[in-house]
Amino acid sequence: MFKGHPKGLIWAALSNMGERFGYYIMNAVLVLFLCSKFGLSDDTAGMIFSVFYFMIYIMALPGGIVADKLQNYKGTIAAGLIVMAVGYVMLSIPTTVTPESKTAMLVLICAALLIITVGNGLFKGNLQAIVGQMYDNLEAEAAKKGPEDLAEAQSKRDPGFQIFYVFINLGGVFAPFVAPAIRKWWLGRFGMTYNSDLPAVCHQYLNGTADDTQMANLTTWMTENNSNFDPSNMADACTSYLEVFNTGVHYSFIASVAAMLLSLCIFIITKKMYPTPAKKEKKEVVNYTAEERAAMAKDIKQRMVGLYAVLGIVIFFWFSFHQNTQSLTIFTRNFVNSDQVAPEVWQFLNPFLVIVLTPIIMWLFNTPWGRKFSTPKKIALGMGFAACAYIFLTIFSMMVGYPSGKMFMAQPAADIAAQKCGAWVLIVTYFFLTVAELFISPLGLSFVSKIAPKHLQGICQGLWLGATALGNLIIFLGVRMLNSFSHLWYTWFVFAAICIIAMAVMFGMLKWLERITSQQQ
Repeated sequence: MFKGHPKGLIWAALSNMGERFGYYIMNAVLVLFLCSKFGLSDDTAGMIFSVFYFMIYIMALPGGIVADKLQNYKGTIAAGLIVMAVGYVMLSIPTTVTPESKTAMLVLICAALLIITVGNGLFKGNLQAIVGQMYDNLEAEAAKKGPEDLAEAQSKRDPGFQIFYVFINLGGVFAPFVAPAIRKWWLGRFGMTYNSDLPAVCHQYLNGTADDTQMANLTTWMTENNSNFDPSNMADACTSYLEVFNTGVHYSFIASVAAMLLSLCIFIITKKMYPTPAKKEKKEVVNYTAEERAAMAKDIKQRMVGLYAVLGIVIFFWFSFHQNTQSLTIFTRNFVNSDQVAPEVWQFLNPFLVIVLTPIIMWLFNTPWGRKFSTPKKIALGMGFAACAYIFLTIFSMMVGYPSGKMFMAQPAADIAAQKCGAWVLIVTYFFLTVAELFISPLGLSFVSKIAPKHLQGICQGLWLGATALGNLIIFLGVRMLNSFSHLWYTWFVFAAICIIAMAVMFGMLKWLERITSQQQ
């Protein structure tokens, strides 16, 4: 598997896997943690997460500028891991939230998230730059030996990044299990058990907004999940359950700190194996005729217009795909039976399916039939697969007759339990979304590298990250629709329609995009 690849690849991949493991521990629980910790509405928690997710991607741009300016990629990467560890330490410290301290504690959590985005920006893109430099060096050495060796070295780059990508998802597979396991253990120490519906009702009681149905649900769930429950002192019971519940989540972030430090150790111990991306050499100035300059300007303009067209579509893909951290998480908490498996755990499905499906997709693309599909066509088909996920959810929710999230949770506890669906619904949904990701995410990077003018490669890759960030910035709308629309299927229909329209637009531009990407760079 690693034969012919740079020696540093496996260690860079392991360092990245550790960081991603720590990140996905937090990422899996963040929205639900904000709700249970502060009593925030799904909408508000989703908005905070959207801004955080936007910052995670957009901070890669200044992080790359810092490394370029300092010409110290390894030092910048190490600093990023340390900064992220500081942010996770802040998250791991249990705090008591009172009506008087709620705002201050929320600001503290948001400050920790901001610190994590800064560290991620210093780490993420720069480690990828080092991996790219490994293959630049591999190809340069092979070129000295001859054309055949060069061709062999060049064939290693795509599989190398796919190996790197698989290690990222290995971290993502196991991370969602950590926080629920630690929370369950901590609850058990106090004679309590996990119930995903209980924190929201506890907050409603403490805020004085619980109606008769919610009060009945609260009594039922407290009796079932708190062996020390005293019905005569409901306020203390709610406060105690929330305190223990959220402290367990805080302690899970210690695992994120450990993961950052482990990644740092791996990186420092093996850093001598990594190259340092070289400064770009100044090229000799060439004097072009007016006609040549006009032709080049026209070509660059055409390429950039094509890139912007695809980026506009990609924004809506990430808006739809990253609902796995927003409306799909709330859907899992409210509508899916979580007696045996906590809602956060189901986020392991996407990285697990990435690992399982990547070899199949790679094989498919390498068949004679698969080679006929251009990169733009594959991206368009990816939007179609994303649409399939939401078409399935639309039909399922319509057949079951689910109301909005808020209306569903306002029912008596027995009715809620009876109407919850099985995990198979999530498996089908994540299958289609993961196939869509494999058609769009890595191939989108390939498309950018093909269409971008040579002197604008870095900027164009930054634009791809920017489009991803913009898609993340609006993902909170999914939660808002889920709780506001009278029927749940309306929400999924909106996403299905967005994906279908994006696919249609992409197919409408297909011949033009294929012509641009087929031109010699």
